[in-house]
Amino acid sequence: QIHLVESGGGLVPTGGSLKLSCEVSEARPRTLAMGWFRQAPGKDREFVAAIRWNPRELRYKDDVRGRFTVSGDSLQNTVALEMNSLQPEDTAVYYCAAGFVPGVWDTERFYTFWGQGTQVTVST
Repeated sequence: QIHLVESGGGLVPTGGSLKLSCEVSEARPRTLAMGWFRQAPGKDREFVAAIRWNPRELRYKDDVRGRFTVSGDSLQNTVALEMNSLQPEDTAVYYCAAGFVPGVWDTERFYTFWGQGTQVTVST
């Protein structure tokens, strides 16, 4: 019933920037946190960043901290990921996710609903 849709992916050169956005069709009850994950070819899906609404807290994968910024609006059911200084290793399909049950919200198992993914490709 809940649908998430990502947008904003594309092809950028090394050092470039992209902003990903995610919209949720509905959230009843409200999400506890929303996150971003990515999956590179042949690799497992990995945590990138997440935002918990109340109390507000942001978490990041170590190597994106300082380059990526996650933001969102729980009332609008939106979350965004601003990505700067992109590197080829950032190339992946990026997924938006929403979770509703208290838990460790920087892990995949916390999240119940997932978007279809958007491709980010960083050229060498």
